[in-house]
Amino acid sequence: MNIPNILSLLRIALIPILVALYYLPFNWVNIACGTVFAIACFTDWLDGYIARKYDQSTTLGAFLDPVADKLIVTVALVLLCVSYATPWITIPAIIIICREIIISALREWMAELGKRSNVKVSSVGKVKTAMQMLSILILLSVDIGTVYSTVGITALYIAAILTIWSMFIYLNAAWSDLKKHS
Repeated sequence: MNIPNILSLLRIALIPILVALYYLPFNWVNIACGTVFAIACFTDWLDGYIARKYDQSTTLGAFLDPVADKLIVTVALVLLCVSYATPWITIPAIIIICREIIISALREWMAELGKRSNVKVSSVGKVKTAMQMLSILILLSVDIGTVYSTVGITALYIAAILTIWSMFIYLNAAWSDLKKHS
């Protein structure tokens, strides 16, 4: 167990804290939830930085890091769908969650073929992740109906568009194998 893996586990441990905070009946809940999510985002960056800089990449870390990211993002999106209770949030949230499931399954399948490197993280995928984290951070931190929530929703739509774009990049990279093995 190394520091990057501990940071990934910390992200998973932050999930019940985020959920518990989200439902508290206090006016500071938005800031608290935004802070918890910001800590999760920071630990995501930090675990990758430490793993690369200090050569602490492990098989467990390669599993834990994306799982932790997908879990906290999915939980946060579901919470936002509950609060906003509008298709304007639900539709991009569904797009993001479905894409994560599809690409996770695709990566697993490509790994079985020994071709996982064909669907490694792309630059569009990295920008998508940054925009997704930013949008969720804003939406968790602000009150519904403010100009800031409009900024968060706009960022969520940009993240959803990048989500679709990156999904097509990954599917295109795997297309010949998908056709060959269908």
